Amino acid sequence: MSSIGVRELKAHASQILRRVEEEGEVIDVTRRGAVIARLVPVERPVDRVQVSRVWEERDRLAEEIAKHWPAGLSAADAIAEDRE
Repeated sequence: MSSIGVRELKAHASQILRRVEEEGEVIDVTRRGAVIARLVPVERPVDRVQVSRVWEERDRLAEEIAKHWPAGLSAADAIAEDRE
């Protein structure tokens, strides 16, 4: 966890908030060395339509792989063979 002073927050607010939002960084804000606030990323609500599309794409890819997968070969066996 990082900490920054109030002056630095004022001077670089956009950059600091970008770190919190994009990198998930938690930052303590200090005044005269004492923590007075904490910036934490907010969890975004799940977009159910987007999640549904991801699962549909996963299922489509699984079907495509299955078309070309050798009969009787498990994924664990395929990985073991590849590692040898």
